Amino acid sequence: MKAYRLLTEDDTSAFCHKVTRALSRGWELYGAPAYGFDAATGRMRCAQAVTKDVEGTYSPDQKLGEL
Repeated sequence: MKAYRLLTEDDTSAFCHKVTRALSRGWELYGAPAYGFDAATGRMRCAQAVTKDVEGTYSPDQKLGEL
Protein backbone atom coordinates (compact mmCIF):
# COMPACT_ATOMS: atom_id res chain seq x y z
CA MET A 1 0.00 0.00 0.00
CA LYS A 2 1.17 3.54 -0.64
CA ALA A 3 0.44 5.90 2.24
CA TYR A 4 0.03 9.65 1.63
CA ARG A 5 0.35 12.60 3.99
CA LEU A 6 0.21 16.35 3.48
CA LEU A 7 2.47 18.03 6.01
CA THR A 8 1.56 21.64 6.84
CA GLU A 9 2.93 24.22 9.24
CA ASP A 10 3.53 27.93 9.61
CA ASP A 11 6.60 29.14 7.71
CA THR A 12 9.08 28.50 10.53
CA SER A 13 11.85 26.00 11.18
CA ALA A 14 9.13 23.75 12.67
CA PHE A 15 7.98 22.99 9.11
CA CYS A 16 11.47 21.94 8.03
CA HIS A 17 11.79 19.76 11.13
CA LYS A 18 8.42 18.12 10.40
CA VAL A 19 9.47 17.27 6.82
CA THR A 20 12.95 16.13 7.92
CA ARG A 21 11.43 13.84 10.57
CA ALA A 22 9.13 12.27 7.97
CA LEU A 23 12.05 11.73 5.57
CA SER A 24 14.11 10.12 8.34
CA ARG A 25 11.22 7.67 8.90
CA GLY A 26 11.21 6.53 5.28
CA TRP A 27 8.66 8.92 3.76
CA GLU A 28 9.54 10.34 0.33
CA LEU A 29 8.77 13.78 -1.07
CA TYR A 30 5.86 13.82 -3.50
CA GLY A 31 5.67 16.85 -5.76
CA ALA A 32 6.77 20.39 -5.05
CA PRO A 33 6.16 22.22 -1.78
CA ALA A 34 3.39 24.81 -1.61
CA TYR A 35 3.50 28.20 0.09
CA GLY A 36 0.56 30.48 0.77
CA PHE A 37 -0.83 33.23 2.96
CA ASP A 38 -3.34 32.27 5.67
CA ALA A 39 -5.56 35.35 5.98
CA ALA A 40 -7.20 34.01 9.15
CA THR A 41 -3.90 34.01 11.05
CA GLY A 42 -1.94 36.57 9.04
CA ARG A 43 0.89 34.07 8.53
CA MET A 44 2.53 32.32 5.62
CA ARG A 45 1.96 28.54 5.57
CA CYS A 46 3.97 25.75 3.95
CA ALA A 47 2.79 22.35 2.71
CA GLN A 48 4.64 19.29 1.41
CA ALA A 49 3.14 16.00 0.31
CA VAL A 50 4.99 12.80 1.23
CA THR A 51 4.36 9.13 0.42
CA LYS A 52 5.59 5.83 1.81
CA ASP A 53 5.20 2.22 0.69
CA VAL A 54 3.96 0.16 3.65
CA GLU A 55 2.71 -3.39 4.10
CA GLY A 56 -0.95 -4.14 4.66
CA THR A 57 -4.16 -2.65 3.38
CA TYR A 58 -5.65 0.77 3.94
CA SER A 59 -7.82 1.48 6.94
CA PRO A 60 -9.18 4.91 7.91
CA ASP A 61 -8.21 4.05 11.51
CA GLN A 62 -4.49 4.07 10.67
CA LYS A 63 -2.41 6.82 12.24
CA LEU A 64 -0.37 7.85 9.20
CA GLY A 65 2.20 9.70 11.29
CA GLU A 66 3.04 6.44 13.04
CA LEU A 67 3.80 4.51 9.84
